Parts: sequence; C-alpha cells; structure tokens
Amino acid sequence: MDHILRKIKQDLLTNIDEGAQKSFPRFFRNEVKFYGVKSGIVRKIAKESFKNFDSSKKEVVFVLCEQLFQSGLCEEAWIAAHWLYWISHTFIPEDLERFEEWIDRYIDDWAKCDTLCNHAMGSFIMNHPSLVQSLKQWTSSPNPFVRRASAVSLIIPARQGHFLKEIFQISDILLLDQNDLVQKGYGWMLKEASRKHPDKVFLYIMQKKESMPRTAFRYALEKMPPDLRKIAMERTKK
Repeated sequence: MDHILRKIKQDLLTNIDEGAQKSFPRFFRNEVKFYGVKSGIVRKIAKESFKNFDSSKKEVVFVLCEQLFQSGLCEEAWIAAHWLYWISHTFIPEDLERFEEWIDRYIDDWAKCDTLCNHAMGSFIMNHPSLVQSLKQWTSSPNPFVRRASAVSLIIPARQGHFLKEIFQISDILLLDQNDLVQKGYGWMLKEASRKHPDKVFLYIMQKKESMPRTAFRYALEKMPPDLRKIAMERTKK
C-alpha cells in the first residue's frame, strides 16, 4: 500500500499551484499544513488513486485513510474524505467509533472537518439514522472539532429536511459554546434545516435570539425567506 501513498504524494507535489499556495493560508487563523493544490485537482487525484487498490475491502481503505490523515496535510485528508464518502454505503454502526477517533486525533482545522463530515459522515448517518443520537454525545467533547462535527455531519441531511428534532437538540447543547467555529457549525446546520422547515427554524431562532451568539445567529438566517429574516434581524437593532 505504500506505493499508493507515494503516488498520491507525487501527484500532489506535481500539481502545486502557486496561486493556491499563496491564497490558502488566508482561509485559516491557525497554521495549517498544505501543498497548495486546487480542490478540483485534489478530487481528480482521489478518483484516479481510488482505482489503484481493492476499494471493496473496507479495512484496506480505512488503513490507507488513517495514514493520509496522519500526514496532517490538508489535501491528503481531503483525499481520505472523498474515499470514505465513496464507500459510505459499506459502513456499519460499529464504524462510528473509528470516525470519532479520527476526528479527535487528526482533524485540526475546519476544512478537514467539513470535508470529512459533510459527505462521508452525512451519508453514514442517513444510512444508519439511529446514530444521530451518538452525535449528541460528541457535543460534550473537549475537542472543538468533535463538537463542530456533531453539527456539520448533519448538513446534508438537514438540507434534505431530516432530523429536525435532533438538529434543535444539538443546537441547544452547543448554543453557548465559546468557540466560534462551533458556533458557525451549528449556525450552518440551522441554515440548511431552514430550507425545508423555514417556519420551525425561524421559531427556534426567535426563541433563542437573546442568548444565541451573533455568529451563529447570522449563519442560521442566511437562507431564511426575506420577510422572516427581516423580522429576525430586528433583534440586532435592540
């Protein structure tokens, strides 16, 4: 399997883009490790490399993904996230513990968190709805990226109108979280839920408007119908 990882690293090095390399750091407040490869190229490399091993063997994929996560490099983590999404139909509930461990140990910026959780984790939860209860346990983690993951893993399901009760429960627990990346995470989750449930999400926001941090509040309102958004924004004028 080492040859697969070596080929990925070489392909990433070959495709470093000077513009991407210069602009990449401005998206992060903390120092991140990266090559500087455009996301579309990273996906292409992920797709090509996915053909070079037996992806039907889940444990093989898991071993390779863990090694990619261990590198700490954003693009390698994104490749792992793509692979995991492509095999997400094979996941069983017992695999959730491994995902939590990966997030806790290796995820150290919002981009890695979201790339893994939006699609691979979102699909996992959709295929095994009972696991949404485990996400509520993630909200108590001392690691802010595990807490963010508890929300952003529901972005795609929320967009489709699912798990509204659990979305509100997770938002309740994270409501006063002091980390702004966590605030943005649950605010984004509420925003996506508002696409299918604008009235219920609006009511929730209005009930929490006095205590919800402005960061989460503004994220949650972004896709709200204009008339409801205007009413809610009156909150900021008081």
